[in-house]
Formats: sequence, structure tokens, C-alpha cells
Amino acid sequence: MNNTANEKVAKAAPKKKRRIASLDKKKARAGYIFVLPFIIGLVAMYLPIIYDSILYSFTNIKHGADGYQLMFVGLENYRNALFVDTTYVQVLTTGIKQLFLDIPCIVIFSLFMAVLLNQKMVGRAAFRAIFFVPVVLSTGLVAKIDAGNELLSYMQNTDEGISTGAQSTGVSEIVSAMDFKYLFSSMKVGKELVDYVIDAINNIYNIVNRSGVQMLIFLAGLQSISPAIYESCEIEGASAWETFWKITFPMISPMILTNAVYTIIDAFTSSTNTVMSYIDQVYGKTDGDVLSSAMAWMYFIIVIAIIAVVAGLLSMYTFYQRRD
Repeated sequence: MNNTANEKVAKAAPKKKRRIASLDKKKARAGYIFVLPFIIGLVAMYLPIIYDSILYSFTNIKHGADGYQLMFVGLENYRNALFVDTTYVQVLTTGIKQLFLDIPCIVIFSLFMAVLLNQKMVGRAAFRAIFFVPVVLSTGLVAKIDAGNELLSYMQNTDEGISTGAQSTGVSEIVSAMDFKYLFSSMKVGKELVDYVIDAINNIYNIVNRSGVQMLIFLAGLQSISPAIYESCEIEGASAWETFWKITFPMISPMILTNAVYTIIDAFTSSTNTVMSYIDQVYGKTDGDVLSSAMAWMYFIIVIAIIAVVAGLLSMYTFYQRRD
């Protein structure tokens, strides 16, 4: 009797349904599978190298017949980098100053070109490719071939002189001939802003050369804006200037944050970066491996601090459109 009652209760009880993973969970699993090779490489290859680099920065290496020995010296290598090797501090401050000059120019120029290339015109795809060509030419084997190109060296260095047969003219004289100080004198613009504009124009080759990726990111952001928003602005009688500052600029503000962070990282890790080049020179000297490790880690901490400050400031003014 009891067995029959238990069987009836078991049949009446609802069966547990197997949980089906949601679409978001499936996408998350697929993402983990894609990044798994990177995680394996990070743990197996990069983390041991990072650990050794940190260890070397706090030690001195003594070479002997049986190999080498590490002697813990604390912060001595860091003190030597800051107070003994004065060239490092000078190169570091110059590189950071140049960075704060280049980032606004690169972001503004790439945004300006993205807005222009987003307009409907004949040959728009060709113009986009033309502005991205410098990015291709500045990487890999092409960059090594162009390292001996005299024309590129003149374009990158505004202090060099170009011999025209009759006379030798500096590249910077092209900008000086335009007399920006006279141009801005009636506008009551400060000397610092005039010097900044002149430096940016003198450095126009590097700015164009390093704006290709940022321009593509801005183009993707501009094309993601719904045309219905622009149609509403046109119906309401908004001018192009008002539409840009009240619609376009706020909606691509996340791309401005992304491009600012990308530009900082790209500038600090570039092969032409003066700080990186100097650290590499120190590493090539006798017993320079521990000193260069200390310099590299100080440089890394400064880079992370600058990225955190820039990202924090820009995040305060970043607009994110809600999709729900």
C-alpha cells in the first residue's frame, strides 16, 4: 500500500527541467574560448619574464664561472636611474611633454578627417585608403626599408636643412614664412598657443602617420549614429554646427576616450619613442640589464598613471547611449 502511494506521488511530482544556457552565457563561453590561447601564452611565457624583470630591478648581477648570482640591493637601481643617470630623467620629461603635445593633435586631426570622409562624395573609399596608407608604411618591413630614406628623415626632423642648389632651407622655415604670430596678433592669442600650433604644423608628418587607426575608429562611431537623429535635427532647423556639437560630438565621445588611451599606449610603445630607445641603449651596456629594468618599470608606472588620469577625466564627460 505504501509502495503504491509513493509511486503515485513520484508520478505526480514535476520533473526537473534541465537548465538551458542563455544566449549571453553562450557568447561568454565563446569569448573565453577565443581568448584562451592568449591566457595560456600570458601565464606560460609572459608572466615568468615579467617576474624576472621585476626581480632584476631590485638586484645586482654578479657573473662567475658557475653562472650568475643575484644580490638584493633594494631601491638602489631606481635611485641610480633618477639621481645618478641624469640623462634618463631628461629624456623621460621630454618624452612626456611631447606626448601631451601630440595626443590632442592626433585625436583632433583624426576626428576632423573622419567627419570629412564620412560625407557622401565620389571616391570616398579611395580617400579613406589613402589616409590609412601611412599606417601600413610605418610598420614591419616597410618601416625598416624607409629607415634609410633621406626624404623621410627630412620630413620627420624639422631641424634638418634641405639643399635646393641655390641655398639651404630648413623645413621649419616653411611654417615661419607663414608668420603665425602676425596671423594671430589681431586675435589676442597667447604665445603658448601660437608655439603649440607651430610645433604641431612642423610635426604634421608624424601626426598624419599616427592618425590612421584613430580615424577608422571615429568612422565606425560616426556610421553607428542613426540617420533618423540627423533627420530630426534638420526638421527642427538645427544648423550643421549645432548638430555636430549637440549630436555628433556627444555620441562619439566613447570613441574619443578609446582613441586617447590608444594614442597614449601607441606613443609610449613606439619604436621611435626616445625613452624606449634610451632604455635599450642602457641595456646594451655592461651590467646595464638591472638598471634598464628599473628604468623600464618606472616608465611603465608613469604610463599607467597617465592612462588612469586621462581615462578618468574623459570618462566624466563621456556619453553612453542607452539601447534598452
